[in-house]
Amino acid sequence: MRLKLAIIAAIGVGIAGPAAAQMYDPNYPVCMEVYGGRLTPEYIDCSFTSPPQCQATASGRSATCSVNPFYKGPKKPTRERGQRQRQPVN
Repeated sequence: MRLKLAIIAAIGVGIAGPAAAQMYDPNYPVCMEVYGGRLTPEYIDCSFTSPPQCQATASGRSATCSVNPFYKGPKKPTRERGQRQRQPVN
């Protein structure tokens, strides 16, 4: 019984397709989702810095613009660690 269950589980894992990667680029705040037709696939393009820029690109296409849920914001400047100066001992 356990052997049958193990074989069924192995077949199920083998049949399952690979997982899709994250399609949102965390460096841009706005994404455009393009809806595919019969010959074109659906895809998400996260390369826009503002909603008007995305809407201008989506104009005339079957696409919508939305806020990127994975946007990580602007890069913060890193504090440079300076060398500590020793205080003279009296």
